[in-house]
Amino acid sequence: MTEPGRLPLPAATPATATPATATPATATPAAPLRAFVEELVRAGVRDVVVCPGSRSTPLALALRAEPAIRTWLHLDERAGAYLALGIAKAARRPSAILGTSGTAVVNMAPAVVEARHGRVPLVVLTADRPPELRDRGAPQTIDQDHLFGRFAKWFTELPVPEASAAALAHLRGVVGRAVATALEAPAGPVQINLPYREPLVPDGDLRPPADEAGGDGADEAGGDGDRGAPQTIDQAEARPADPPPYVRLVPGLRVLDGPALDELVGRLAVSTRPLIVCGPLDVPWFAGAVARLAAAIGAPILADALANVRLGTHDRSHVIVRHDAIVRSRTFRDAHAPDLVIRFGGTPTSKALLEMLREQRASQVVVDDGGWTEPTLLPATIVHADPARLAAGLAERLERRGGRVERDPTAPDAWLDDWLAADRAADGAIRTWLAGLDEPFEGAAFSELEGMLPDGVILYAGNSMPVRDLDAFLAGGEAAVRCLANRGANGIDGVVSAALGAATAGPLVLVVGDVSFIHDLNALVGARLNGISATIVLIDNDGGGIFSFLPQATTERPDIGLPEHFEELFGTPHGIDVAPIVAALGGEHGRVGPGEIGAAVRDSLGRPGVRVLELRTERRRNVELHRACQGAVEAALGRLAPTTAR
Repeated sequence: MTEPGRLPLPAATPATATPATATPATATPAAPLRAFVEELVRAGVRDVVVCPGSRSTPLALALRAEPAIRTWLHLDERAGAYLALGIAKAARRPSAILGTSGTAVVNMAPAVVEARHGRVPLVVLTADRPPELRDRGAPQTIDQDHLFGRFAKWFTELPVPEASAAALAHLRGVVGRAVATALEAPAGPVQINLPYREPLVPDGDLRPPADEAGGDGADEAGGDGDRGAPQTIDQAEARPADPPPYVRLVPGLRVLDGPALDELVGRLAVSTRPLIVCGPLDVPWFAGAVARLAAAIGAPILADALANVRLGTHDRSHVIVRHDAIVRSRTFRDAHAPDLVIRFGGTPTSKALLEMLREQRASQVVVDDGGWTEPTLLPATIVHADPARLAAGLAERLERRGGRVERDPTAPDAWLDDWLAADRAADGAIRTWLAGLDEPFEGAAFSELEGMLPDGVILYAGNSMPVRDLDAFLAGGEAAVRCLANRGANGIDGVVSAALGAATAGPLVLVVGDVSFIHDLNALVGARLNGISATIVLIDNDGGGIFSFLPQATTERPDIGLPEHFEELFGTPHGIDVAPIVAALGGEHGRVGPGEIGAAVRDSLGRPGVRVLELRTERRRNVELHRACQGAVEAALGRLAPTTAR
């Protein structure tokens, strides 16, 4: 009998009953995992960063069993995603990052943002709970649908793996499309969400058939590759037995048709004061093509250090290396206003150059391979075309018609000659000023590297001050050195991890500030786990040095209350001695002083492991030194003969 006021209890559920939500305990079949990994390889992926986790177990094991993929390990998904980004950036091909479900994959978001804005092909593989466990409080389960929003070029979710013919065909097509979408210009990140049910250890053999594996198969013991990576493979080529991808995209290069090309040629031909501006760009053959274009129209090239035009054996006779210091001179830039600017690459690092373009409001042609990099808000013609091919095509047509119509090829060109003279004067002033310096200076981190970096080295610059000093103080030269940085979103996070990813392609030197370095200390964990070698020049000014150049550092307006709060809010001194931290994380630390950076870097290149060469500077004094150097340039420009450019 039921107690008064109480409802009767339901009948007991028989012990043998199965809850409606239960699923059969069938392990993930090996066939779809093998198919997934095969399609990654066929689509061109050779590197995958794997972060530990349970839900990603099936694919992690399948990746490790594939000899054509090198798996890199990382404990931190944020740093791991930047590591994958750096690998893709340096290799100029897609890489992937695999993480487990929940907040683990949310940590990849900063690198995904950088990949989108920096145009890096990154395949983000996010393991997930199966549909029946979502939105019901299951542990480590969040909504991963379109997790990265508009920062991912494409999102898709695969079904829980099954081995039917239709499911395998769908899976192969999705992988091929994802990698092709990541590569298609403008390149960027894609997300594939991968739900797996328990048990997570796959049922079946994950290894490829012997006739596909090549050589003696996977390195079962963990490998000891040429840089200590977990697997030793030839990353440059797919396995000879591999068929083409199941779904293959054949993108056409963006090239202009005849009339459109002729229109641009006509505008360049009648320009009397043409200017070529090159922002960050890492495209093979571009340097030679843009040099040829500059020669055809008699244009100076204001080349960002990240445009990879200043260094190399191509014709550099039109490159204005010291353009940042030159255009800071209002007298010079007011007397040398261009009538046409043709821009290649991303937004230039030099703020002074952008201010000059805004002030002078010249007609602009902005060349971008599918994007829209035009932050000046000026009227412009946006040209979607491959930059190297367009520059070469314009040069060829201009050469056939004799270049600029107003330019006599046998007579001096006052416009070009004035820029070249200014570059020589500025270069001489900077070199003389640096030679007389006997105290630490942050710009010396790049000036002292001149002649010290052999062919094939990657020079990576951190954001905030290092990338600006790279632009201002890296001189030209014939060494085949690639200059890279995270200039997509321009953030300081992940700089060390991305640089270490790039170091997997060859010798690397990173110049980075102390706040960026501390922000990404987990990068050194990744270097230790994967046997990555690099040289890091650490500019340690005990805080955020760039803020000392900004208005909030001024003491001229004490009434607004900034001076008393500047150090707390912006200078952010931390007082951290990084030496024991570097040692604890498996690196080597040393101090360098004025005049010692170049030799220390040269001696470090080629040695295994990560070496941190620390240069201690003082923030306020660094501002004074930068201004003193600019003063020397202004004085040198003032001694030039009166301009004949206008």
